[in-house]
Amino acid sequence: MAFQAGGRRPAPRPVPATPGAQAYLQDYATLLEAVPFPALVVDHRWDVVLANGAFRTLFREVGPHPTAMPADNFLRFVLFHPDASAVLADHETSWCLPMLAQFAAALEKYGHDAGLQAVRRDIAQDPIMEAAYRQGLPHWVRAVGEEAVEHDGAVRPLHHPDPRRGTTECRVVVETPRSLEELGYTRLTLVLRETRRTPQRSGRTRHPAAHLRVVPAAD
Repeated sequence: MAFQAGGRRPAPRPVPATPGAQAYLQDYATLLEAVPFPALVVDHRWDVVLANGAFRTLFREVGPHPTAMPADNFLRFVLFHPDASAVLADHETSWCLPMLAQFAAALEKYGHDAGLQAVRRDIAQDPIMEAAYRQGLPHWVRAVGEEAVEHDGAVRPLHHPDPRRGTTECRVVVETPRSLEELGYTRLTLVLRETRRTPQRSGRTRHPAAHLRVVPAAD
């Protein structure tokens, strides 16, 4: 479902104004770096505030993109980067649709947010993605249930660049301490599992924009 989003690179994210908040984030970055699984901290736009080395390793073979790098904005990466499906297996069903649903909820809550509005405009630029967002997404949510939209506890497939892992799964764990929550941030950890061992695929696979197979086409 990925397509090449237009526009300029997102504006730099604001840094918390208080020295105490800055010091907390510096220490939290140290904590995050000690976690062996890919972990990131995002704001309500899915701008990435912090990401650890395991996260960077997971996406190390992703090519450049002006607006949708995984360590810049994870929502944009999932929706718009042509290399997303090379890392996020079962890309449409397990990653795109839940993220679209999360985006719709964020847009309803923060309707005037410029960053979210920019994502909405990029969705609207692609007729196929626009149809999926307007017609397909509600149909999918009704079919699979609201629990499929939630990230916390979801088990989702991955193609890890380390051949010792290859195609595997991760459980998404969302845990946000009070201090992060007060800053408007959320932490996600992708706890890698050992249940799906298959040979690693060679090279990146780019997928052009295509209709979501799991939702009906718009009339």
